[in-house]
Amino acid sequence: MRIVMGSDHAGFELKNHLAEHLRSQGHEVIDVGAHSTESVDYPTYGAKAARTVANGEADRAILVCGTGQGIGMAANKVPGVRCAIVSDPYSAKLSREHNDANSLAIGARVIGAGVAEDIVDIWTTTEFLGGRHGRRVTMLAELDSVEPGE
Repeated sequence: MRIVMGSDHAGFELKNHLAEHLRSQGHEVIDVGAHSTESVDYPTYGAKAARTVANGEADRAILVCGTGQGIGMAANKVPGVRCAIVSDPYSAKLSREHNDANSLAIGARVIGAGVAEDIVDIWTTTEFLGGRHGRRVTMLAELDSVEPGE
C-alpha cells in the first residue's frame, strides 16, 4: 500500500517511527513533512497529505500532530478525504469497517509509540464492510459538494 504521512513539529518523531514501522511491513511511504521539530503549522501538512490521497497519488494518509485533532480537521477539509481521528485500536478498526476512512490522524501527545503501532496495524489491514455502510459513505461524499446553508 502507498501511504502518505504528514505531521507538525509535535508529531515529527512519532511520524518517523511509524514510517519505519510501515516500511518494515512492505508499505511504500511518502513523507510530506514536517522534517524537524521546529514549530510549523499543522494545516499545511494535513492538507498536503490529504490532497495526495484525494488526487490518487497515495492510497491512504497517516497524520500526526499533538492530539491528532488539528491535523485531522485540516485533512477533512479536502474533498474526498475521510480522516478518522483516533486514539484506540477499536476506533481505528471501525473507522475502516464502517466509514472507509482513507486517512488516519493520531496524537503524539496522547498515545505512545506501541499503541500507535497497534492502531496503524489494525487500520492498514482492516477492510471496508460495504453494505449499509456503503450508503452512509456515499452520503458523506455527497457532503463534499454541499454549499453552506443548504
